[in-house]
Amino acid sequence: MKLFKFSRLGCLALAGTLLYSGASQAASLLVRNAQIFDGHSEQLSAPSDLLVVDGIIERIGKGLTAPAGASEIDAAGRTLMPGMINAHAHVMLQLPVMQALTSDDYYYAYTATVAAELFLDNGFTTIRDMSGNTFSLKKAIDRGVVPGPRIFPSGAMISQTSGHADHRTDDASSRLLEPASRSTLERRGMTIVADGEGEVLQAVRENLRRGATQIKISVGGGISSYGDPLDVTQYTATEIRAAVTAAADWGTYVAAHVYNSDGVRRAVELGVRSIEHANLIDRATLEYMRDNDVWLSPQVMVFQQELVGMNADQRAKQAQARDGVDNLMSAVRDSGFENIVFGADIVTSLATVAKVNEELQLRTRWFSPVEILRQATSKAGELLSLSGPRNPYGKLGVIEPGAVADMLIVDGNPLRDIAVLTSPKQNIKVIVKGGEVYKNTLDD
Repeated sequence: MKLFKFSRLGCLALAGTLLYSGASQAASLLVRNAQIFDGHSEQLSAPSDLLVVDGIIERIGKGLTAPAGASEIDAAGRTLMPGMINAHAHVMLQLPVMQALTSDDYYYAYTATVAAELFLDNGFTTIRDMSGNTFSLKKAIDRGVVPGPRIFPSGAMISQTSGHADHRTDDASSRLLEPASRSTLERRGMTIVADGEGEVLQAVRENLRRGATQIKISVGGGISSYGDPLDVTQYTATEIRAAVTAAADWGTYVAAHVYNSDGVRRAVELGVRSIEHANLIDRATLEYMRDNDVWLSPQVMVFQQELVGMNADQRAKQAQARDGVDNLMSAVRDSGFENIVFGADIVTSLATVAKVNEELQLRTRWFSPVEILRQATSKAGELLSLSGPRNPYGKLGVIEPGAVADMLIVDGNPLRDIAVLTSPKQNIKVIVKGGEVYKNTLDD
């Protein structure tokens, strides 16, 4: 049961951060009579019990006995599944463009607390944040100051000058003339422009210093940035290799933003482990990713979202990316490519974050419900495990002994009809994160 519910107004977010004291703190939890989707199987289990001790799933079976003092939930035959994982989120970047350019750090933070709660309300107990100054928000969530999903932060996305992290407009001076020339997003630690091996190394190490669990670089053009067409390849081999080496020295990996085949191939050749987007790649490049055990994090919904204030060039780039989605997803389906995860990449709109589960339904054009659920649970958990010792949480995305007890209890069977998850307020009856009950509306 939640002790405090945030107002959706950013002006009340600070009050929420002061009053929220976390979810119920029971050391043990017994869930009875649940039909379990474990993150892998094509069928729900027979009605089973599940025991959680100290935030970890200890046992699954029938007729389990609750330890003294344990809380109990009767699922009454409902579906129990892993908490979902959004592998491409931007919790700090939900201000509309003009507000982002004119707001101070506090307003960014207040808005981010609302976005974080929206993700958790939708059943996402974990997000991989792929560009943003999320380090303090992660700490606040982990310490129970504000509600939200556990965050795997990348820190500032790193790109070259005139790359996807470079959001300067034409009125900005060249950094050759004015080295301190930085965009608003750079000044707030959301992105960083770094050129040459030395600057790239420093940018990666600064993110690792703050607690990044993985590193994100841009090796191709982007939609929201101003000076980088989608077909260009960014960063030299030396620069990419520097990022990969610095991340590997900390036991973690690099993810790369890129749409085109040339950029993907360069990144994969140099050790990048996760490709974000890839809308415009050819079948041979997808197979090259598969042969090198590289992960794909594509999105659908974001390319149907037009950012307020986009210019003609940005709208054209978005249309180009949107037109490539079907070819990419069809190739993934037809080739049997398995290293694919769920992500939404929503920016500049809290209203769209509130509808993030619609991405699940959109993917039914290419994938079965069980395939989509795996993308949002066990497969995403496998990707998160690439963070190695930088993963502070444990095994995620599955329902099995030893895994972190992130769980949803759902009215309906999403293996038959994934649309039940697109109405989370009504159909996700219980949300458990780390063994703590965040939401329980079974008696409502």
